[in-house]
Amino acid sequence: MTRRTLISGATLPSGERADLLLDGGVIVEVGSIADVSGAERIDANGLIALPGLVDLHTHLREPGYEQSETVLTGTQAAAAGGYTVVFAMANTSPVADNAGVVEQEASLGRDAGYATVQPIGAVTVGLKGEQLAELGAMARSRANVRVFSDDGFCVADPLLMRRALEYVKAFDGVIAQHAQEPRLTQGAQMNEGALSGELGLAGWPAVAEESIIARDVLLAEHVGSRLHVCHLSTAGSIEVVRWAKARGIQVTAEVTPHHLLLTEELVATYDARYKVNPPLRRAEDVEALRDALADGTIDIVATDHAPHPVEAKECEWDQAANGMVGLESALAVVQQTMVDTGRFDWADVARVMSATPARIGRLAGHGTPLAAGQPAELTLLDPTASAEFGLERLAGKSVNSPYLGRTLPGQVLWTFHQGYATVADGQVRGAAEIAALAASFAAEASAASRTGVSNG
Repeated sequence: MTRRTLISGATLPSGERADLLLDGGVIVEVGSIADVSGAERIDANGLIALPGLVDLHTHLREPGYEQSETVLTGTQAAAAGGYTVVFAMANTSPVADNAGVVEQEASLGRDAGYATVQPIGAVTVGLKGEQLAELGAMARSRANVRVFSDDGFCVADPLLMRRALEYVKAFDGVIAQHAQEPRLTQGAQMNEGALSGELGLAGWPAVAEESIIARDVLLAEHVGSRLHVCHLSTAGSIEVVRWAKARGIQVTAEVTPHHLLLTEELVATYDARYKVNPPLRRAEDVEALRDALADGTIDIVATDHAPHPVEAKECEWDQAANGMVGLESALAVVQQTMVDTGRFDWADVARVMSATPARIGRLAGHGTPLAAGQPAELTLLDPTASAEFGLERLAGKSVNSPYLGRTLPGQVLWTFHQGYATVADGQVRGAAEIAALAASFAAEASAASRTGVSNG
């Protein structure tokens, strides 16, 4: 197996065309490069080269819910979408509320070899919102956890939220809040408004999100800690975050691809693929979210990839599970809603889908520029491609995508993780092949370090 790859004629996020030479797990040269003996050559003319994408909000389901997804299948889906890092949410069984579970998740990611799996620890024991989980032990563990969230549930108790924010200051951690006041959303089935009244479905009011964000930014200011807002979805929430940032509060926020594109009108179909928490909102909210992402009020795009088995979605609306898969489609949706509309260039995409999520998660060696000496974590995208999003595009275990049958732009053709291609010519490589590549690259890197031989 060759450890060298020459990528010729790619367009960098800056718009500059360049060749990139990968040697093992490192980018060793960027510029105009002659053919390199023994290197695999990829013609990237017309392709956009982006740093490997980083998702701060992924549900991998393992351990405990392997019928929906596993670390292996979830990271295969990630690779298909151009991701080289996924932060795995804590709502597994057992819950990732202790060092043992988070270390297991990280180890499963290393064994799979498709992407770095960085666990997110639970804020409270069992996600029950009653007592703090072992935050310090998870931070000191081999998983090196820095992000904590009860996502799926809100840390509704203000005193408990304050204590969590105080605790993570010691190791520069961040609390990622699922902003949902539970007493305002009991039985909620969709966004509260005129349409929910017409359909006779219990509404999920915007104020249930906005009030928690307002409370939490004030708590973060009071204790001098970092807060991250998960899946922000309303125009009012944007204004709260904008106010907090202007005040100097350490708050960051994410938006999902589905909240950038889809609106509450889809609920009228009663197709449970469109059931999600927080719910799809008004068209006015969608426009406000796009503008806020463009002006930097919203910091990142995160998928909230939430796989479910078929039976959890092909049922009555009120019985269906919340959530959508999104890893394979996120980059296409961002291209459609932000790049193709003129709000973003590709440098902006690299910022909100790679560099900034890695920074928020305090994950070194990821989200770095495509430059000599940087890790060989990158994706090559054909932005001119356009096709109906079908089942063949889904590389994970579940098929609850809201985009099936929609025409989406762009296609990820190559994804490189630790220097080897997890996706080649648009196809996710098989598990056995990835295991062999990962072992070969690791052995060569180990041998090089022992002999003092550098890459290049």
